Amino acid sequence: MRLLHTMLRVGNLERSLAFYQEVLGMKLLRQNDYPEGKFTLAFVGYGDESDHTVLELTHNWDTDSYDLGNAYGHIAIEVDDAYQACDAARAKGGKVVREAGPMKHGTTVIAFVEDPDGYKIEFIQKNSGQD
Repeated sequence: MRLLHTMLRVGNLERSLAFYQEVLGMKLLRQNDYPEGKFTLAFVGYGDESDHTVLELTHNWDTDSYDLGNAYGHIAIEVDDAYQACDAARAKGGKVVREAGPMKHGTTVIAFVEDPDGYKIEFIQKNSGQD
């Protein structure tokens, strides 16, 4: 078994695709419209679905926004340098909601950015802390 993808519902597919591609550097792997169901599925990630876990962005054509609730946490991405990743995201219009630095009660360097729908993405600095 292996983890294939995580699905996020998005209110504006073009805006979300711009964020995941331009700010986070993912690639659009495939996109399909389902007119009968009035939705579009777009899969983005850092590598081919055959050997990488990816994100499925689901856009229901008649829904502009969602209540994220309080159970969902975040998506984590390993980066070489969390400080630099924040600077790069900010320079491309990304919203940094927690600046890079050691995690509370630990030494792993983390940061958080937020996508256009309010989902949190954590940057975890490679080889930091080992917590």
